[in-house]
Amino acid sequence: MLARRVGSTAFWIFMVVSSALMFPFAAVLWLVTVPFDRRLRALHQLTCFWASIYTWLSPMWRVRVTGRESLRASGPRIYVANHASLLDILVLFRLFTHFKWVSKAENFRIPFVGWNMTLNRYIKLRRGDAGSVAAMMAACERAVRAGSSIMIFPEGTRSMDGRLRPFKHGAFTLAQRLRVPIVPIVVEGTARALPKAGYLLQGRHAIALRVLAPIAPDSWPEGPPEVLAEHVRAVFLRELGPGAEPDAVAPSPAPSRSVPLTASDPVRKSA
Repeated sequence: MLARRVGSTAFWIFMVVSSALMFPFAAVLWLVTVPFDRRLRALHQLTCFWASIYTWLSPMWRVRVTGRESLRASGPRIYVANHASLLDILVLFRLFTHFKWVSKAENFRIPFVGWNMTLNRYIKLRRGDAGSVAAMMAACERAVRAGSSIMIFPEGTRSMDGRLRPFKHGAFTLAQRLRVPIVPIVVEGTARALPKAGYLLQGRHAIALRVLAPIAPDSWPEGPPEVLAEHVRAVFLRELGPGAEPDAVAPSPAPSRSVPLTASDPVRKSA
């Protein structure tokens, strides 16, 4: 236990110090590229490198990424991933593909990391605030129409026990509105490596990241976003296997009346 505490403390200190060193590079890159890089692709790639440092250098985690071919199609997509650990965020950056994160507003206040999220124009959300949900949906729509994909955790928060929580409808409302493919991304092993309760790293673990085939709009089931959410959640349950389903699953909440559900033209593919 003492070794884990020492190792965990060293890891978090390294993350703080390295973030303080990396942020000035990010700020300079943003300043140089923002006039012509409208989607901030260069800054996002630097952010992917920054986040990947921690899983590359850690002797505790072996990260295996499969299904990268599903990232090669042109045009924006809605990436949805299961969420059981803070490590999920670091691991998903190992994809090195362009997207805009949807993240809780508190993360944007973290020194260096949150400042970089703001420079990247990632999309903030105050949970439980209907006005913030509406603003988030509008920001996501603007990002997709500009050619960027969206990365979102449809469970809304980390699972306490690693089992799959009910999916909220936001990502699926957005996909239906804009008629863009949904790409499920299955993350395994992170809940054992760093559970939600606490910041103590739990020793050596294999971590797997599987990018599944895109679910195209013409293959979606008919019905409201909640139906599509359950359809995609069933894909995750099949991939995660026995034990992923909680004992009792509450239905996803109905769409908030404060979120405008106006009809929109499908998003065109970008090169």
